[in-house]
Parts: sequence; structure tokens; C-alpha cells
Amino acid sequence: MKPMRKQIEILLGIFFTISSIFLLVWFTINEEARMESYAHAQAAERIEVGGILFDQNCTRCHGEKAQGTNLAPCLNCDEFFTERMEVMGWNGDLEGYIIFTASNGREVSSRPDQFPGDGSPAMPIWSEQYGGALREDQIRAIAAFILNFEPYALGLVATPEALDTIESMADDPIARGKYAFLTNECTDCHEISGISAGGDCPPLDGIAIRASERIQGYSAEEYIRESILFPAAYKVEVEKDIRMPPTFDEELTESQINDLVSFLLTLDE
Repeated sequence: MKPMRKQIEILLGIFFTISSIFLLVWFTINEEARMESYAHAQAAERIEVGGILFDQNCTRCHGEKAQGTNLAPCLNCDEFFTERMEVMGWNGDLEGYIIFTASNGREVSSRPDQFPGDGSPAMPIWSEQYGGALREDQIRAIAAFILNFEPYALGLVATPEALDTIESMADDPIARGKYAFLTNECTDCHEISGISAGGDCPPLDGIAIRASERIQGYSAEEYIRESILFPAAYKVEVEKDIRMPPTFDEELTESQINDLVSFLLTLDE
């Protein structure tokens, strides 16, 4: 009996060893594809955030479709991608040029006879490092959005008939809720991977799961809604005692709050 049991234990050991090796090989083979997919998703998020920021800050001078106006040049044209860096004597890449220009602004327009800009300076300083309104990651997101025009500008991809603004495209509550999150200073405090860098407040990745487990008898939707409207109702211990302002019920419409809850309920990872 004992030899038989010993043989079974050996066979089970061999089985589990082979299974472990198989799983390790499978994960190794698929890890590259998984990471590539994750990188594409992150890039898409960055472009979408950049589009919202461009819509908020850049369209007055560069146009709603980045097509240029009498104040500032086109950013989705062939010339911008093929000639602009050489004309300006820029030795780096185009991303670096966009980030540098947006961060530092322009005291005087490089082509004042064509594009005088919108005041003095001709283009404002956008980097908060130099007194502007945008963080470094936000400027990089705008650069990603502009660089995304390249295949269209060079004729490699057919341009869609209409390039609507983010607001006009956001025709579902989740998209509208994401827009509300990005445009109501939520990004200054809360981090969401690929969307915002946040500050000292708790990150919101996985909030849909945590919210469903936080208070007995509360659904995730009820907890998130109460946290927005009555942030002092239930306090979570955090490293820094920073609390949400209790004024969102006045600053946001009921529709915006509903949309914001819908968006946050999608953050289950």
C-alpha cells in the first residue's frame, strides 16, 4: 500500500511541476502582448485627456480642429509635421518642440505678420513650473493629442468627415462623467492611472470595488454618491488628513453628479 501511495505522490508532484512550468511559459509568452495592449490603452487615454485639455485651452487661437486661425497656425497640417522644426531651428523631436513651446509660451510670434497671437505675450506660458496653469503631464497629454494628427496631416489616413469636440462626442453618461472629472479640479487631488497624476488624496483606481465593501448595506453607487455630496459622512483614515470640500452639490449639477458616479463605477481595477 505504501509503495502505491508513494508512486501517487510522485506522479502528483510531476503533474504539478509540469503544470507550473506550462503556466510560467504561457504567461511569459503572453506578457509581451499584454504589456503592448496596456501601453496602447495608456496612450489612448493620454490622447483623449490631451484632447479635452486642448479643447479647453488651445482652441481660441488654434481653432476647434487645430486647423489654425488668424491668431495662431494650423497644428494638423502637413507643414507643421514636415517643416516647422527646421524653420524654427529645433534640433530635437517634434514632441519635445511642442512641449517646450507650450511650457514656455512665446513672448513674440515667430510669424507676426501671419499669426500675431492673442496678446502680450503672443502665446501664454502654460507650464505651472513657470507660472502657468498646466502640469507637466497635462502638457505632455496635449502634445500626444497634437502628434496624433500626423497620419491625417500627411495623408496616410483618411480624415474623418467631422472631428467633433470632446463635449459634443460625449453622448453617454460614462464619457460625460469622465469629462466632469477632468474639468472640475478632481485631477488636482485624485489619481487615476492614465488619466490624472493627482495629489495627496486617495487614488481612485479600483474605487468601484472598494465602494461596494466600505459600508454594510451600501451599494457602490450609494457610497460614491454620498462621498461626493457629503464627504464628511464617512471618513476613511488616510496618510494626510485632507478632506473633500462639501460644496460639490452647489458646484455641480445633478446631471453632472450622476455622470460622475457612472464614470467612477467603471473603475474596478
